[in-house]
Amino acid sequence: MKGRESGMPDEEMWTAFFDPAEIFHKLQLNSGTGDVVEFGCGYGTFTIPAAQKISGTIYALDIEPGMVSAVQTQAGKTGLANIRVILRDFIEEGTGLPCESIDYSMLFNILHVEAPIRLLRESMRILKPGGKVAIIHWNYDSTTPRGPAMDIRPRPEQCLAWAEQAGFHLKPPGIQNLPPYHYGMVLVK
Repeated sequence: MKGRESGMPDEEMWTAFFDPAEIFHKLQLNSGTGDVVEFGCGYGTFTIPAAQKISGTIYALDIEPGMVSAVQTQAGKTGLANIRVILRDFIEEGTGLPCESIDYSMLFNILHVEAPIRLLRESMRILKPGGKVAIIHWNYDSTTPRGPAMDIRPRPEQCLAWAEQAGFHLKPPGIQNLPPYHYGMVLVK
């Protein structure tokens, strides 16, 4: 099932919205992080920097063949051997990864889909005990230059409630501002 569209801009515009190093710092992804899964890798904006930082493998999933191809090309150019790009409908089929096999899960700009709790429960299933799920999303502000329509854009409190319903617990420092247009949080299994 393809998720509700949020108007993915071209790659140059998209990457200008993010500072992956700062986001990873605030969301506790570092060299001590082992295996990671990314739900919806898009252009690889976070895939490549995460692969350069972590000690394990990153499983980058996307339903769009063009996005998978783009990330495979980027990974090939970097020479990184710890990236596994997978074409998969993870909303309908899950990740296909074994239970309790992942240390960190990235749900970045994706919880506006039709089944956010399903994605969070899949994260819960594949995360090791003590594993982390990181969520970022567009601010609930109609003046952001992109992002899902306001009627499907989740507020931070909604993402937190969904994550708690899936069994996660918020880690300090809680919901964080990720300038210029996003918020984020880290929760633990």
